[in-house]
Amino acid sequence: MSDTPQTDLWLERSRLAGMMLAAVSYGGFFVLTVQAASALMQRPRHGGNIAENRYYLLFYVFITFVLGTVGFAGNAKYTEMIWIDLRDVPGGPVWLIENELDYSINVVVVACYYVMECFMQALLLHRCCVVWNWSRYVMIPMITLFVAMIVLSVIVLIQASTGLVWYHINTVLIYLCVDVGFTLIYTILVTRRLLVMRGQMKQIMGEYSSVYNTVVLMIIESAMLYTPFAILFIFAFAFNSDISNLCFLAVSHVQGIAQLLIIVRVARGRSITDEWSPGVSAAPTSIAFSGTTLDTAERTNLEPTARLERDASAVRLLSVKAEVV
Repeated sequence: MSDTPQTDLWLERSRLAGMMLAAVSYGGFFVLTVQAASALMQRPRHGGNIAENRYYLLFYVFITFVLGTVGFAGNAKYTEMIWIDLRDVPGGPVWLIENELDYSINVVVVACYYVMECFMQALLLHRCCVVWNWSRYVMIPMITLFVAMIVLSVIVLIQASTGLVWYHINTVLIYLCVDVGFTLIYTILVTRRLLVMRGQMKQIMGEYSSVYNTVVLMIIESAMLYTPFAILFIFAFAFNSDISNLCFLAVSHVQGIAQLLIIVRVARGRSITDEWSPGVSAAPTSIAFSGTTLDTAERTNLEPTARLERDASAVRLLSVKAEVV
């Protein structure tokens, strides 16, 4: 029998299991990247702003895929080094896992994933600003959080480049909390805004477009996919648990999958419906969300209607540009 302590065996098992989970999540990330690129390279079914801005989205899809691929390849190579190339190093695989930042390949991996997350959070920031019509009361705190994330990521990379043990870098925990907090705040702000707009439309016009419900569901679905996974990673990291190895190598892929799911659905025209919500009866109404026309039966309160028109246009702009997560 081996004299290696069971705790060390669990560390090795968790690292290998984490790499396998990363491979599965990267496979999903790869498939969705291909689907998103294919959908965007064609003329999106609903045209509009997503058709006009698809090259920006293609750049986003391309750059996040390149960064995610480099990060995954680096992790795969270091996994090979742990159990094959450097297995005779004093301390064996356990030492290599605990002191992974002594090797520059892992510093490059961390840098790639941090830059990738900056792009993904920048997309969230833009979506939030669009929904709130670039209100400074929302922009200032959200931009502050975003800048704080960038500063923290730079600090982490500087500390990582010195060869510190990953779980001894306290800044990582702060960064993770800010990252998840940013996503949760975004979800609450955008969901609340859309529900208020839906209520205003129903109050003024007696009916509302199902696009509001669809967008809110997409936001919640995306948050439910990434946030629990990230919170598990935070707790595991805080208690220095080996369970963090199961999440660490895959968390960025999961976040990327959540973003790509929305882009694919919107580009294929599956997230927007022109039908009104069932069970609602009102006078005939037509709304041009992408334009400036709001044609209804006679309304005497023109100011609320004009404001609603601008809000509705913002939702349509948000949706067709695949900027709703």
